[in-house]
Order: sequence, then C-alpha cells, then structure tokens
Amino acid sequence: MGAAEKDRSALVDRLRKVREARARGARVAAPPKPVGGKPTKAFDFSTLPIFEQMRFQEAVGQTLGIGTPFFREIEDRAGALCVIDGEERINFASYDYLGLGGHPDVRRAAVKAAEKWGVSANASRLVGGERPYHGELERALAEAYGVEAAVAMVSGHATNVTTIGAMLGPKDLILMDQLIHNSISEGARLSGAARLTFPHNDFEWVDETLSRVRGRYERVLVVVEGLYSMDGDLPDLARFVEVKARHDAWLMVDEAHAFGVLGETGRGIAELQGVDPKTIEIWMGTLSKTLVSCGGYICGSEALIAYLKHKAPGFVFSVGIPAPVAATATAAVKAMLAEPERVARLRANGLRFRDRAKAAGLDIGLTEGYAVTPVIIGDSPRAVVAADRIFQRGVNALPIIFPAVPEQQARIRFFLTADHTEEQIDRAVDVTAEVVRELEDVDLFASLRG
Repeated sequence: MGAAEKDRSALVDRLRKVREARARGARVAAPPKPVGGKPTKAFDFSTLPIFEQMRFQEAVGQTLGIGTPFFREIEDRAGALCVIDGEERINFASYDYLGLGGHPDVRRAAVKAAEKWGVSANASRLVGGERPYHGELERALAEAYGVEAAVAMVSGHATNVTTIGAMLGPKDLILMDQLIHNSISEGARLSGAARLTFPHNDFEWVDETLSRVRGRYERVLVVVEGLYSMDGDLPDLARFVEVKARHDAWLMVDEAHAFGVLGETGRGIAELQGVDPKTIEIWMGTLSKTLVSCGGYICGSEALIAYLKHKAPGFVFSVGIPAPVAATATAAVKAMLAEPERVARLRANGLRFRDRAKAAGLDIGLTEGYAVTPVIIGDSPRAVVAADRIFQRGVNALPIIFPAVPEQQARIRFFLTADHTEEQIDRAVDVTAEVVRELEDVDLFASLRG
C-alpha cells in the first residue's frame, strides 16, 4: 500500500471513529499533530486545535470528492435565486423572508440617507450625539411591537450578549431553551449568572424548577425564541408568560426569525398567538433578516431602553448604526406593514415546502412550515455530501452539522421567502428527495476504501 493510500485509509478510519463517538455523545479529540513537525509556538495561531479540526474537515471533503459548502461567493443579490460560479441556482440560504431587499422604496431610502448623512455615524451615540434616523427606526420598531420604546444596535449577536450581560449578574439565574441561539448562551455565560438549559419548549419544566429554586436568586430571566432557527417551530408564548409571572421572572423573546414571518402582518409571535406584547419584558430581533439591513434591537418599556442606552457596553462603546442601515430597516418595517400580502405569500410557500417534503418522505423534524424547514439527514459527512449533490443540481441550501446540532441530527436547512415560486419549491423538494434516496443505502466510508 502506497503512502497516499495509507493516508486515505487512516482518514477513513478516523472519520468512522469520529462518527461513532459523536453518536455516543462522546467528546472527540483533535487529530494528532504530525510527527516531526515544527514545535508549537504560542504566537502561531495555526497550532490552535481548531486549525487541526479545520484541516481534518477539509481532508474529509477532498476524500469524499466535494468542496466546502461554506463561504461560497454570491455574485449578485441573493433572493429566491442567486448566482454562484456563474450559474443561477434556486436559493434557500437567504434571510430576506419578505423579499424586501429589492423593494424600490427600501433601496431609495438607503440611497437618500447615504447622500444626506454619509455612510457612518462616526461615533457612539452616547458621546457623538443622536441622529434623526436613529429615532425614526426605533419608533417604527416600538410601534410595530406595540410597546413603549426600542433601541437599535450595530450587531444582532452582540445585542443579545450585551443586553443579557448588562441586565444580570452572579446573584441571578438564566433559564434558556435547549435550542436557543448561540448569542443568548454566550451572553448568559459572560454575565456570570447561574445558567440552566430546559427541554425544548417545556414551560412545565421551567415552572417546576422555579418552584424549587426561585428563592435562591435575586433576578431570573427566561429566554425563548419566537421561531426557532434550526427547527422552524415555536413556543406556547402564553404559557411562558404565565410561568414567568407566577415566579416574578423576566421573559425575553428572541424574534430574529419571527419578525416579518409570524402573524397576519408580520408583527411576530405575539400577533400570531394573541398575546399582549406588553406582558413580555424584553423583545429582541435583528435588522438583517426581514428588515434586510444589519444590526439588532431591543423593544420594551421606556425604563428598560433607557437603562440599556446607559449601561449596555455593546451600545455605549459601539458606534451608532449608519444612516443607510437605519433608513433601510425603517423603510422595510413600513413596507412590511403596508403589504401584508408578502407575509401571506411567505406562509403559503412555507406550508407548501413543508407539506411536499413530508409527502416525499423527508424527515423535517419539528417545523411548522413558516420560514424555516430542516431536512434531517443523519451524520455530518452525509449531510455535507447531500448538500453538495443538491447544489450541483441547481439548489443552494446549506448543511448544518455538528457541533451546531447533535451529530445524528445533521441537516440541510431551507429558508423560504415570499419570492419563491411554486415551481422552485417543488423542484427543490424533488431534488432533495432524490438525493436522500441515493444516499440511503450508501456506506460512504466503505465506498471511500474502494
């Protein structure tokens, strides 16, 4: 056996062991460093374990005959269609849920704001002063949510991190859904508060747990998502409101994927489920999805917003949102509310994808057929191969692999938009079902040895 064949065999053996270990829930060590290589240097970032893991993943892809599905260059505006490698593909990797990225009013608002105000706010709003476009955006958000006030920040991820970090500390407790976004868990970790993860959407578990431990903590925060970005399902918001009220806790709802998607006019889960938005202490969302811009926001009481504007490091020590960004988001809120037919089209498209995928025998998990539907494949290498095969057949949808999801729950995630046509949805489902059937009885690792 030649050296190349030995390397290939060793890679396949390691890949098998990784898959088996992850299936058992065991931790997987980084691949060993090459014998005879350079000594580790503290200043050499390429010696960090993550680089070994990245090299291993790249080698796996090469052995499987595919490239990385991540960081592909998009050559035009990505909506229901996109251009990659010079070819047009049906696109299910865009957060532009209502298709507002190409809305003429939204584009004009961005251009007009850039011409008047330039392309940067140039300083923190606390020290550099407010701009009219900040207030206009925040009023539009607060009115859409039906609450007193809002604050917009330059990063969606940082909005969660800095808000939780500013509101809670070592004497407090945070309870998070087990499928909560990384930005929530990072904010909770950095806050220094005690942390508990509860079973997905299980308000009864939260209720029972707080009945036992509430008295040990000064403040308690319960965090859920309005629409879960990996699974496409949603919580029973009214029941979580009852639980948090019974135990004198705060409730925070991350609406990154829910605003513009849920409810008759896109106002989110409160509109959909008929819950008074003022009964939730903290509403969070992003400007980068339905609102086709960039940044994050918090909506709630005037007291909450005033507190964050003075105490949240991600606001106090960060530059204000630039005028074109704020104007884009403001115009998108207005367009969403003025054109509810977009929300209706998105809902119809989501249901069509869900129902056809289910009829085709695909595992779509918990999705309720809104903007997000996963197709669960199994282990990570199989999900990557499946995503590559549908990509080669004209459908762009990205794999979600370990550690973002459990190893045997690796999936291809489809984001629906109001602009997808029935033909595009049907084609995507047909192609995906075809690929899944092709891979059902294939032992990728055995085939590699051959």
